[in-house]
Amino acid sequence: MPAESTLPPRSDRPLPPTRGSFVARHGHLWLGLMLLTLHAATAWGMGTVWASALLLAHFGLFLLWQPLWQGDGELRPAQALLVIALGMLLATLNNWWAIAVWLAALISLTGGGVPGLTQRGQRLASLLAALYLLALLLIWVVPQLAGEPPANTTLVALVRYGLPLVAAAILFVRAAPARSATPIAVDVFYSLMLFLLVAALVLGSLVLQSANQGQYLLALAETLILIAAALVALSWLMSPTAGFAGFNQLLSRYLMSVGLPFEQWVQRLAQIAEHESEPRRFLDAALEHILALPWVIGLRWETPLGSGHYGRLNEHYAEFVVDELKLNIHTRWALSPAMLLHVKLLAQMIGHFYAAKLREQLQRRDAYTQAIHETGSRLTHDVKNLLQSLHALCAAAQDNTPGQSAALLALMQRQLPQITQRLSVTLDKLGAPAQTESRQMAAHAWWATLRQRYAYRNVHFTLQSGEGLSVGSGGAGETVPAEAFDSIADNLIENALRKAAEVQVTFDARRLILIVRDGGEAVPRALAAQLFTSPVSSSAGLGVGLYHAARLATQHGYTLKLAVNEPGDVRFQLSPEIDNKNNQ
Repeated sequence: MPAESTLPPRSDRPLPPTRGSFVARHGHLWLGLMLLTLHAATAWGMGTVWASALLLAHFGLFLLWQPLWQGDGELRPAQALLVIALGMLLATLNNWWAIAVWLAALISLTGGGVPGLTQRGQRLASLLAALYLLALLLIWVVPQLAGEPPANTTLVALVRYGLPLVAAAILFVRAAPARSATPIAVDVFYSLMLFLLVAALVLGSLVLQSANQGQYLLALAETLILIAAALVALSWLMSPTAGFAGFNQLLSRYLMSVGLPFEQWVQRLAQIAEHESEPRRFLDAALEHILALPWVIGLRWETPLGSGHYGRLNEHYAEFVVDELKLNIHTRWALSPAMLLHVKLLAQMIGHFYAAKLREQLQRRDAYTQAIHETGSRLTHDVKNLLQSLHALCAAAQDNTPGQSAALLALMQRQLPQITQRLSVTLDKLGAPAQTESRQMAAHAWWATLRQRYAYRNVHFTLQSGEGLSVGSGGAGETVPAEAFDSIADNLIENALRKAAEVQVTFDARRLILIVRDGGEAVPRALAAQLFTSPVSSSAGLGVGLYHAARLATQHGYTLKLAVNEPGDVRFQLSPEIDNKNNQ
């Protein structure tokens, strides 16, 4: 069962999909009816009482269609007063300047949402609405503002009987009835640009008309040419090839700072990623960080390891899938194109951070498993070497003659306590490998113990720089890590005995250099390059034992290497790192 989030949501329950979803699914119907009532009021009876009634009906239909807030949401007192004031102002002013400003605002609202629409029906309805509103404004309303209403009967018939067909066509547009038919999203930047362009077109036409002695069509054409030239110049300045990146930088700054200071948000997310090592705790903290944004009301997330939600869920959300994270961000209103780009960036950053946390967790788990494996394999070799020593004692006991009983008893008395001690140390490493301290032992004493352990094996021992030394004489004060030297020496000697009949072991008691030589075949070159760097599969026993022996030597400040690798002369050397560097 996937784990559900246990953090409390910010609201009591999600919004029920009641009348608001119906209004959203039939937004093109309200848009078409809104334009038809506006047309009837402006083209047929402007200044009459029934025109004011039609404007009130138009404003009511606008409230159902408008993309600024949910049509079925509860209005606060301040919002209710604003709605009543706008309706009364539109109905009581009842003049062409108010209609012109209202048409410019409607053009900005319909056109400002077009870049963010992906559903074909919604896009077509918005374009038809913008076309109708712009035509009504330029052909009918602006001439009224100039005091020269259209006198051509053909033009009047076109406005009164032709333009309504464009508005009526919106009623027959096919729009998806599901979530793609949610109210359009309005981008403030795009809407403001459209409003200013329309205002410049209207005012410029009026100014040029007065300059051209009343020729409105000529003034409109000149204004369109000037605005087009300004837009071309602006696009040229926005282009990186123009050699000027100022406008481009301003636009990028706008896009990257929608709703919050982007740098502060990223810095906070990085702090969360630094302090939270567990993926689930990081995801909880990061989503709570997103939920603090003023325009985010809820989140729903889903991963292969679980799912959950925070806050309040509604029909306005954007879905993002980043690696193994599926994230739905619910907002107070439908997202505009710039806001959608911004939220996508936030979701991608959280998804990538979450994926990195999962990889870190997997790496820690693999490292822990690898440590267990290496510890077990190293201790297995230690136990195997102890077993070889016991086998050697058993072989000596079986070949014992009555005259050798005293010597065998002395050997048993020396070897069995050592084997018991080594086995005890091995078990201590198995229980707490990190807490086991290395026991230091005098070099000559360790050498004597090693010789006794292999007294009945075909191994020849040679001591350099210390033959005949006794306790207190020169060179006897050198010490070695007994467990590490025992483990490494046993591995080297046992491997050599498997390859050759005779093995030579040389120890320099002053420089603490141990050399194990056998007369067997040379180690293959490809195998020799991997002996001390990684486990190697080998039937000759030259695999994981030498890898762990090399790591054990490094831990105690020594270096294990293959000093000579020739047929009949194979030498492994254990020496202090300082001595090894001096030789290099």
